[in-house]
Amino acid sequence: MRGQRLKFTDGNWMHLPGVTPHYAAQVYDASISDSSISAIVPCHHINHRGDTLGGANLTITFSSPLPGVISVRMVHHDGVNAKQPSFDVSCVACPVTTGEDEESLWLTSGSLTARISKKNYKIEFLRGETVVTTSPNRGAAYMEVAGEGGFVLDKLTLSVGEQVYGLGERFTAFAKNGQVVDIWNEDGGTCSNQAYKNIPFYLTNRGYGVFVNHTGRVSFEVASERTSRVQFSVPGESIEYFVIDGPTPKDVLDKYTQMTGRPALPPAWSFGLWLSTSFTTDYDEKTVTEFIQGMADRDIPLGVFHYDCFWMRGFRWCDFEWDPKVFPDPAGMLARLHERGLKVCAWINPYIGQASALFAFGKEKGYFLKRPNGDVWQWDMWQPGMAIVDFTNPEAKAWYQGLLRDLLDQGVDALKTDFGERIPTDAVYHDGSDPVMMHNWYTQIYNQAVFELLERKRGKGEAVLFARSATVGGQKYPVHWGGDCWSDFEAMAESLRGGLSLCLSGFGFWSHDIGGFEGLPPADLYKRWVQFGLLSSHSRLHGSTSYRVPWVYDEEAVEVLRKFTRLKHRLMPYLWSSAVAAHQTGVPVMRAMMLEFPDDPACDGLDRQYMLGEALLVAPVFSYDGVVDFYLPAGKWTNVFTGEVVDGGRWVREKYDCLSLPLFARHGFSIPVALKDDSVMDGFAEELGFWDLGGGVPTTFGLNGTPSTPRLVNVDNL
Repeated sequence: MRGQRLKFTDGNWMHLPGVTPHYAAQVYDASISDSSISAIVPCHHINHRGDTLGGANLTITFSSPLPGVISVRMVHHDGVNAKQPSFDVSCVACPVTTGEDEESLWLTSGSLTARISKKNYKIEFLRGETVVTTSPNRGAAYMEVAGEGGFVLDKLTLSVGEQVYGLGERFTAFAKNGQVVDIWNEDGGTCSNQAYKNIPFYLTNRGYGVFVNHTGRVSFEVASERTSRVQFSVPGESIEYFVIDGPTPKDVLDKYTQMTGRPALPPAWSFGLWLSTSFTTDYDEKTVTEFIQGMADRDIPLGVFHYDCFWMRGFRWCDFEWDPKVFPDPAGMLARLHERGLKVCAWINPYIGQASALFAFGKEKGYFLKRPNGDVWQWDMWQPGMAIVDFTNPEAKAWYQGLLRDLLDQGVDALKTDFGERIPTDAVYHDGSDPVMMHNWYTQIYNQAVFELLERKRGKGEAVLFARSATVGGQKYPVHWGGDCWSDFEAMAESLRGGLSLCLSGFGFWSHDIGGFEGLPPADLYKRWVQFGLLSSHSRLHGSTSYRVPWVYDEEAVEVLRKFTRLKHRLMPYLWSSAVAAHQTGVPVMRAMMLEFPDDPACDGLDRQYMLGEALLVAPVFSYDGVVDFYLPAGKWTNVFTGEVVDGGRWVREKYDCLSLPLFARHGFSIPVALKDDSVMDGFAEELGFWDLGGGVPTTFGLNGTPSTPRLVNVDNL
């Protein structure tokens, strides 16, 4: 397939067979304006006129879309006419300073300077006089590969102790050093190097980030092909990347999301507990009612009920019609759920099975992806004869939205936008887009179409998805969940790694299947995952072949779910303030420790604990014996459950029963809390409490995200 990842070197000295390298050698000439520098960079040294008669050149342009951000665009052949989608990257009028002397060129934007050496081409990216990273000599290159075509790449240096994070929701080791990462959306579960949400953006613990502006496959060699470099390559004739200065990781995320989009603010009700039918379990309205009543009988507040795939008939996904044998009165059923105060979510995807009555209509109208000969692109995976809606066709998008509009009119409030990863690279799009470049981008136009409809029907601020796939900009359409995981502690830990990586990639909100998706979780695992799930931004009970209501496990599971659901409701004013911050700045609700404590090197590799907002530390329990090793950064910390005050700056090993876990509040902050815990909406009452840890009176926020002024009452603990 065009665009497969490829290593280029054979160790330090040689190249792989079939690789002809063309490394940027020197700046031959440059055009300098008030806003940019464009340099002609031959891939061999020019010693006399005759050396200009052949060989590869790169045209390299430096500019800035935002203060503190520098764009580097490298082009080999500029005559490529293929229609390629592009990320939505926002630029502002950005003053820069450019200059030149005998040795170098430079462009300064805000805190960041790119200094380009002329004689032996390299780029130093500087914050003041400090070198942040470098594209070294023999870094930028055009590679010809026999049988594969051309690739453009660059390499940026890593300093001693520098760690790389992000690149989307990745379930491998949290720090990406030593890994080979392909930016290519795939449905691989949570236990491999494949990922549902691939983002060609990384940041490091040295306070800068790098965003490769390419919708297709981007291959990252992170301290792997060369141990002190991050190499990124793309197939074709050009590449653009942005170096984003912080100097803190939070500053990097702020600037990155200014460029690619801020996370939308989900509705407050979405922060409550979601309960699902699960996937292949047997269910009908009687089952659903029993589940909901069972939660009420056990005093467990429920916010959202989710209908997974089999609300529709088998083989007909998606026809958006309720199975009449199982749900004979869907509108009445949804009304009855609303009367209980519940919101309703329904599962969908962008695929139309051949047995669906919609298939013939979509085929006739040309609403599906096609094969080069004009046939509908179909295969038998997932649904027999499955076709894929072509969202580049405005009429197909409107048709699909119309089908969903009917579903919303029945009473559905939210939509789980599943799949979006299995997108062919040999298809023909209505607008002529390059299908390889569309593979990752498809999820964006799919989720965007659904989110925009929800905003139109439910109002701005009321739209929420439960999405599995994403690319750059996907953070604008929350919420995303972690995909298919096993029911074991290892999967629970890999889910957290994936979530923390995604939240370091511009995404503000994230969830996961409490208890795991595949298999029946043991009771102790279920209870530990419940704790973790209710201390995540969004919380959903969901499985594959088994239910996730707590009484199928044991009575203590009921107690655990009740306690942590109500704890989340008490914390809602604080969580909502963190959500507003994510919406305004791109800093996520769930934060890797290195994001909140960038100057503490002990936090660099921590991936089994996290900060929930800026003031709460959470360390989920990943073992049957309840023993947890966790790190408290310097300062005073209060155990939320016991009120005990302890000193940080140290590692702690403690054992916790199933009704507790390490949950510590950071001193120097005040945490607003609800005085009641029956609903997430209690967090917006006229009177709230606050837990004073030396931070003064906390700021609270109304439903529209603006500061509000309820009466605050001091409380001793949560």
